[in-house]
Amino acid sequence: MKKENELGIMIKCRKLIEYIFSVTERSPKKFRFTIVSKLQNEVLSIMENLIRANEIFIKDKSQVEKYKKRLDYQEEAMIHMKVLSYMAMIAREQECILPKQYEQIAIQVAECRRMLWAWMLSDKKRLWG
Repeated sequence: MKKENELGIMIKCRKLIEYIFSVTERSPKKFRFTIVSKLQNEVLSIMENLIRANEIFIKDKSQVEKYKKRLDYQEEAMIHMKVLSYMAMIAREQECILPKQYEQIAIQVAECRRMLWAWMLSDKKRLWG
């Protein structure tokens, strides 16, 4: 279900959410309230911060405070991506997810990070030249 004007990164992140929820529903029960919960919460936090950043509209460089707030949300999303990657590695090591699943998560997170960097760079170039 693609919404009009939805950012590409949000589409990718939604696919990552779907994948993580799909993979973790088959994880051993003993990890349900630890690693599984952490993976799910981190990926949801990524989307939350992307939505918050996208809701801040910046017309020009006179809106420095708005730019900083948007950048804060973008950076927070990036931090959650790094934590998610690390938690996925722990999940693989603990055999909560399969190596193939870990690899897929790593690929999708890397793509989301690349897209987020591009968005951040685009904002910077658009406003500051």
